[in-house]
Amino acid sequence: MGQPLRIAVLDDYQNVAAGLADWASLRDAEVTFFHDHTDAAALIARLQPFDAVMLMRERTRFDAGVIAALPNLKLILSVGMWNAAIDLPAAQARGIVVSGTKGSGPQPTAVLTWGLVLSLVRNIHAEAASVRAGGWQLGLGADLTGKTLGLLGLGQIGQVVAGYGRAFGMEVIAWSQNLTAEKAAESGVTRVEKRALFARSDFLSIHLKLSERTAGLVGAGELDGMKPTAFLVNTSRGSIVSEPALIDALTHRRIAGAALDVFETEPLPAAHPFRYLPNLLATPHIGYVSESLYKTAFPQTVENIKAWQAGMPVRVLLPA
Repeated sequence: MGQPLRIAVLDDYQNVAAGLADWASLRDAEVTFFHDHTDAAALIARLQPFDAVMLMRERTRFDAGVIAALPNLKLILSVGMWNAAIDLPAAQARGIVVSGTKGSGPQPTAVLTWGLVLSLVRNIHAEAASVRAGGWQLGLGADLTGKTLGLLGLGQIGQVVAGYGRAFGMEVIAWSQNLTAEKAAESGVTRVEKRALFARSDFLSIHLKLSERTAGLVGAGELDGMKPTAFLVNTSRGSIVSEPALIDALTHRRIAGAALDVFETEPLPAAHPFRYLPNLLATPHIGYVSESLYKTAFPQTVENIKAWQAGMPVRVLLPA
């Protein structure tokens, strides 16, 4: 009898993966769950014995260097049907199958986005911290009715967020490279040009995939074009916004504040300014971390492993 299939489940921060799927139903397999996050060198050393690795979306980067350094690797499993952290051509060149999962839809990230908007507009995070510290009211909350919600991207998540904005009596505008006026109108949204999006928005929320053309899309020029009373919200990908430009804009109060769930480096380094800027609300990339998504993703991952073991892989991710 040969060695069992050795499977690593990475970045199980909440220590929940073991209980969300029937891992014991896998034949000839051993599953190891990791609850921390390591740098590339430690990651490679850790994963040397493993045949299959499960990645939780883009928490861990699997570039060509990492893939080349893992000679036993035969199967990569990803949450979601798109993962920019995996070098798919490098995996394909090695004959490594990459299988994904079909998620629970746009609602988890859209809900978090709106939670961040509400916290910004009513300063909920700071007011709650004041009560916990023995204090009381800190300042005046603002209103959403009559304000302008700007969406950088109007895909599935952006469309849900647009609906929330309209429900709160906001004007909703949007821009992206491929967005047409007709497509925007279908969601009750007005398409504007990029400069107008930044200039008119009281809350600007980002809902784009990270790609070569969206990396660094929001820089100093875009931030300088915003109102000094405006807020930026990013639950998409950190690299879409220039971190130095945003830190500068927040430090010098050229915008009122920001709420971020995503960062260029994750987990966020301990000394990073985003951890202590007073006009920034930061959450630890929890947009897609929901019960519904996890209860879908982990069982589908077990299905993917069984299908691969049977020689009929499913939900295969291929290079563009």
